[in-house]
Amino acid sequence: MTLDLNLWITVACAQRVLISNKLGEKLVGLLHEACSKELVILCHGFRATKDDSILVDLAAALASAGVNAFRFDFAGNGESEGLFQYGNYRKEADDLRSVVSYFSEQKYDIIALVGHSKGGNAVLLYASMYHDVTVIVNISGRFALEEGIEGRLGKNFLQRIKKDGYIDVRNKKGKFEYRVTEESLRDRLSTDTLLSSRSISKGCRF
Repeated sequence: MTLDLNLWITVACAQRVLISNKLGEKLVGLLHEACSKELVILCHGFRATKDDSILVDLAAALASAGVNAFRFDFAGNGESEGLFQYGNYRKEADDLRSVVSYFSEQKYDIIALVGHSKGGNAVLLYASMYHDVTVIVNISGRFALEEGIEGRLGKNFLQRIKKDGYIDVRNKKGKFEYRVTEESLRDRLSTDTLLSSRSISKGCRF
């Protein structure tokens, strides 16, 4: 019971931080402070937010262990500015770059990047593009990005999106959820996780 109360206090006392990405969009995050300068950055998954339970629990546990944790919303998600996009893998890696740069300037020692689901792809891409973090953790990130699309967009999705330029995804009740553009679909299909994995520095623990 005491541990649960301590975790709740840690979550409740998180500090709100705004960071601009390279497009000038404000990224909104919460910093869980501990008595150190070590920091772990947490990235959410597809259509999720910084308030996803797995990120909240990880942040609280890290802070209780004496490590600062920062969880934030990618552009177009949660409280952050920008438009939601289906693909956006490279842009989310760029958002993460803005976050890393901000905390590096604040003299934090960024010891790991942790991503859940699609966030796992963001940390993988980041590590393949930049070589300034020594540990990345990919929690349930999809490896073969060409898979799983038909289940979400339906059969013949390529023909349909080439014909109309977009596909609107609706839930089982027919309510609109989000739009997939041809550009955002191409972004996903052109993201090669195997190639990215091979580009990660040998000094980075993955």
